[in-house]
Amino acid sequence: MATEDTLLIHEIYSSIQGESTFAGLPCTFVRTTGCNLRCTWCDTEQAFYGGTRMQRSEVLKAALEKETPLVELTGGEPLLQPGVIPLLRELCDAGKTVLIETSGERDISKVDPRVHRIMDLKAPGSGEVKRNRWENLEHLTERDEVKFVLASREDYEWMRDRIREHEILRRTKLLASTVFGKLSPKDLVAWVLEDKLPVRVQLQMHKYIWEPTTVGV
Repeated sequence: MATEDTLLIHEIYSSIQGESTFAGLPCTFVRTTGCNLRCTWCDTEQAFYGGTRMQRSEVLKAALEKETPLVELTGGEPLLQPGVIPLLRELCDAGKTVLIETSGERDISKVDPRVHRIMDLKAPGSGEVKRNRWENLEHLTERDEVKFVLASREDYEWMRDRIREHEILRRTKLLASTVFGKLSPKDLVAWVLEDKLPVRVQLQMHKYIWEPTTVGV
């Protein structure tokens, strides 16, 4: 079982950040093992199980050795592991720009305020819409980002209505992306323009550079 001093790690590697306002920048990824959600469109199922148990100090050292200014904690769901909170703090202390990708189901309030939190809100097409922790919206700041992954027109309308209902734009930046191969980006762009919706439409850049099923990139 993971503790504050140990983490279960699936992989640590360098690539470019593929989605968010940091897209295109060199980045070191620390991918943790394990997730308590099962989104229908998940593309990292390989991180549900397995992994290597590492001391937090080892993980920090491995991430810093990659020498990229940007470091991202991802998964799986990183906030399932208690050691992630101090690791994020230590990466910030080391002078890195630090991101965390989280499903939005876990409490984000204990994450170091220097970290850029990229938080999903799960649309109906994910199969996990009931798992959204709406209380997390109160903790978001202008340095954070809310991401919607959309598989259909229904998902888009759900996103549009939630943005207006919760006034999410007043809290943070908004990202809208399509499930690769499921929803046409052209359709999403047309809907956003029609509704004058102030979101950043994004693609998963890494899936256009490498084969979509390639891991470790």
